[in-house]
Amino acid sequence: MHVNYDDLIPVIRKLALEAGDKIMEIYQADDFDVKLKSDESPVTAADEAADAIISAGLRTAFPSVMLVTEEQSDTHTIKGDTFLIVDPLDGTKEFIHRRGDFTVNIAMVEGGVPTRGVVYAPAKNRMFFTLADGQTVEEVGALDKDAMGTLIPISVSKADNTALMVVASKSHRDQATDDYINKYAVNDMKSAGSSLKFCLIATGEADVYPRLGRTMEWDTAAGHAVLLGAGGDVVRFDDQTPLKYGKADFANPFFIAFAPSVELKPA
Repeated sequence: MHVNYDDLIPVIRKLALEAGDKIMEIYQADDFDVKLKSDESPVTAADEAADAIISAGLRTAFPSVMLVTEEQSDTHTIKGDTFLIVDPLDGTKEFIHRRGDFTVNIAMVEGGVPTRGVVYAPAKNRMFFTLADGQTVEEVGALDKDAMGTLIPISVSKADNTALMVVASKSHRDQATDDYINKYAVNDMKSAGSSLKFCLIATGEADVYPRLGRTMEWDTAAGHAVLLGAGGDVVRFDDQTPLKYGKADFANPFFIAFAPSVELKPA
């Protein structure tokens, strides 16, 4: 079932902003409850409130499209490879520690590929999304829910393979990741939380992001769409084939996100 992109983009942009407002309201409160899910990962009222806003909005606008969200994933079974996928608050740990590197993520997956998406970092006031034609932009200005501001087309860097800019996870660094990064000539390392790592490659602020750790499809789909629309790519770490979506358990293999000018090293 194909969704009209001209209809999709304003809806997902607005829902991301609405969810972001709600998240920031809770973020700025004196305190908030943190619960543990069955897998021991934290969840807050902000995750749940943002999930409710986005789910209701998407179901109203696109009732015939399957919807997968992190907070409701226990009830989902994938039927086909075309669906909307949401992580209402990616970077819950960043949120809890008030580090600001958390994002709202909404994406459209078609044929196993994230074709359109939005990544919004409300505490950083940064908003990235794909336009109907597939080009990724960063919106700057007031981020008004009812009127798009200035849209700046973004694209990946022309990487210097003798001096690469690597971005890695703040809270998931390990020896295997460092060993792989050490195969490259690295000029500098950045750390960023959540799906902002994909966006840093999309804007040319970084060249490559290897992830040798567990992620779920809702963690990566929107960032993946944003990166594709800026000329980048995401491949499996093991065989460097494209990272696909619609897997039975929503779990991703290890992967590498990168600008195509990066000369990828084997696993």
